[in-house]
Amino acid sequence: MALKKLSLKREQRPRLPAQATALDIDGRSLRVVQTTTRGGQPAVSRVVVAPLNLPADADRTDAAVLGGAIAKSLEQLKLKPGPVVMGIPRAQVVLRTLLLPVIADVRELASIVHLQVGKDLPFRLTEAVVDFQIHRQINPPPPKLEANAKPGQPAEAAPAPPPKLEVLVAVAKREVVDFYQRAAEAAGVKLVALGLLPSASARCVHACQSVERGQAYGLISLRPDEVGIDIVADEAVPFSRGASVKPPTEPGAADPYISAATIEVVRSLHSYSGLGATASLAKLLVAGATGHEAAVVAALATRVSTPVALLDSAALELPEDSRGPAGGATAGIGLALGFADPGGLPFDFLNPKRPAVQRDLRRIKILAGLAAVSVVFLVLAGVRAWMMNQRQAVLDAVTLEATTAEKHRPVYRQMIAQAGVVNEWVRGERDWLLHYAYLTAVLPRSEEVFLTSLSVSGPGALRLGVRARSGEILAKVEKQLRAAGYDVKPLAITPGSDKNGYEFQSTVELAVPDKLKIDLAKVKPPPRPEDDASLDPPRRKGGG
Repeated sequence: MALKKLSLKREQRPRLPAQATALDIDGRSLRVVQTTTRGGQPAVSRVVVAPLNLPADADRTDAAVLGGAIAKSLEQLKLKPGPVVMGIPRAQVVLRTLLLPVIADVRELASIVHLQVGKDLPFRLTEAVVDFQIHRQINPPPPKLEANAKPGQPAEAAPAPPPKLEVLVAVAKREVVDFYQRAAEAAGVKLVALGLLPSASARCVHACQSVERGQAYGLISLRPDEVGIDIVADEAVPFSRGASVKPPTEPGAADPYISAATIEVVRSLHSYSGLGATASLAKLLVAGATGHEAAVVAALATRVSTPVALLDSAALELPEDSRGPAGGATAGIGLALGFADPGGLPFDFLNPKRPAVQRDLRRIKILAGLAAVSVVFLVLAGVRAWMMNQRQAVLDAVTLEATTAEKHRPVYRQMIAQAGVVNEWVRGERDWLLHYAYLTAVLPRSEEVFLTSLSVSGPGALRLGVRARSGEILAKVEKQLRAAGYDVKPLAITPGSDKNGYEFQSTVELAVPDKLKIDLAKVKPPPRPEDDASLDPPRRKGGG
């Protein structure tokens, strides 16, 4: 089958970071690698190591404890790093290799990766952080022609199988990622990326130019906590294994460690061959800072046919003071250089390649419809509230007017009654004031008689209240009214007591004939009494 190398990288940054710092926790030591740009490419500028001042009984699983130790080590090195990148060891990551259809969209490919890898994880996918790297594209060989074709007919080839993508998947538990974030926060540094240590070590070997491009090789990393065996092919790590083999702490006990490390390497090579790997290893490289690297190289040379050598970092062109610590900082160098690359780290558990968000169009339409209905309802409710407020204002105004009118009802009734009288006078077409003046002239003097009331009792009818000094005077009043032209109803005289001597009273009812014509010029009212004070101005209170 034909193999084609592909790469799947994140979006390129607008520019490379001016400086990146990688922190690698190597047993009880902290290895710090810093990079800069040289000729437009990332280059290692400094490699230093400092002990992690952790007590023997310290809980290394406590992020606050580990972060505090990192902060003290950085303070001892007098470093204040900017963006920081760290790595997760092989033992805390689940690695899988998947064969998937060729998909150009990284988000759709991420969706398939999540679907496939979630089937055989030892924990739930919701508790995992998944990232992946395309290793290569596999193009199956063309199918053979059919051998049983009939004579004279051209042989037909079967349809060619579609190409496949070999995808390397790395899965870490979310609690592991959270642990490194909390440790960085406790250390007072800004964690911007979290890579995979085996992949970072391969990036370091690539920068060291220890093998020719395209060759497969094995990298044996001797660390204080384990021996890492990584098989690198096409700048990817399709096989990675960690063995819990710790270097001796007492002098003279190196042989068992070297023997155990050699056995684990040979066992890993056999496991890799058993997976059906087609690429043969061109070289085995040994790196570390345990002091037993040369002895492991010598032991492996007697056990395997593949050339074995120490990793040479001369191509990195490190400063003099960084060459010694660089031997055990393979992973840190790879983390720093990988983060500074335009495409970033192949695996980044802080910024993994995420699947596309699945959109339920039917649900979106339903929600949009509900939102539209809600908006219409709110608008109608607002209009209804506004109209109710307007109507309520009108009702309040009318209620206020009705209350005020109720208070003035007696006045209104009096005005209506008075207006009725006036209207009746107008409808009767009678000048009753003229009759009043005329009666004043034809009646006897006030010393004999006076009017107590005058009212209009009907159309063309007057009612007079009269008091007189004697009955003869009342009889005289009747005669004078008849002589004046009025129709007079016979009087009913009623005697009564009065302090002023007017001891007789009567009610005189007059009917005004239509033919009666009044001419005041022809009559003369009686003169006023000498003691008449009715026209004098009123006296002021308290006046003389």
